[in-house]
Amino acid sequence: MQIPSHFYAMVDTAGGHEPVTLAQILLDAGVKIMQLRLKDASSRDFLAVAGAISRLCRDRQAMLIVNDRADIAKLVDAAGVHVGQEDLPLAAARQIVGAGKVVGVSTHTLAQALAAEQGGADYIGFGAIYTGGLKNVRNAQGLERLREVRAAVRLPIVAIGGITQATVPEVLAAGANAAAIITDVVRAPDIAAKVRAILSAHP
Repeated sequence: MQIPSHFYAMVDTAGGHEPVTLAQILLDAGVKIMQLRLKDASSRDFLAVAGAISRLCRDRQAMLIVNDRADIAKLVDAAGVHVGQEDLPLAAARQIVGAGKVVGVSTHTLAQALAAEQGGADYIGFGAIYTGGLKNVRNAQGLERLREVRAAVRLPIVAIGGITQATVPEVLAAGANAAAIITDVVRAPDIAAKVRAILSAHP
């Protein structure tokens, strides 16, 4: 697959925003790919939110990737699903979402990245790149490991973990195709302005 933008947006409630409203703000600012990440929502609420955001994304020709929940991704006809190392195995996620849909895999080591590529992932997430961030990471992978992964795999790479607007250029220079940013965006005083600034820096 080709990731449609160097900015991979995250719809996450960490900033206290209602997810559908946040998705609308992101789309209005020009986002072309976003992941819906609702760690604490019930399945019923997750499905309702995903359905609403999926419709918004279709209207804007943007890609919606659902985190963890391949079943919900299929039900709302999202572009795909993103699974972690502890979630459904790649092959199972692929079987659920069906042909023609995207399956991304979170990776934290070179071995995991290679396994995801060999298993047929469409892209990989790799991180955490920096310490801190939403998960308060202490042992970050860093740009050097990102370069190693870039040299070893052909898949598109979405870098994640502690990335800010200021560090996007060095992450892309190290080989990432896109940067996923949570905290620096969802906690920005003006989310739309922050997103436009990130997008305009690397057209």
